Amino acid sequence: MPAVKVRVSTILGEFEQAQTELVGKAVILTEKAGAVESVWLDEMHGLRISIGGHDGKWPISTIKFAQAG
Repeated sequence: MPAVKVRVSTILGEFEQAQTELVGKAVILTEKAGAVESVWLDEMHGLRISIGGHDGKWPISTIKFAQAG
């Protein structure tokens, strides 16, 4: 398999794994909290997420995972 196809397959595999691990997880943003609804790849910000009940998409670096108590 050409090197570019291997790279693309690796990226898509990692994206799918991130989706599996993030969707449904409870997260907290400033003044917003909820469960991750969806995950996107953004060429400017990397991974972005949407949170149930809140409009918008946020970079993954801006969230904090809610801790189970």
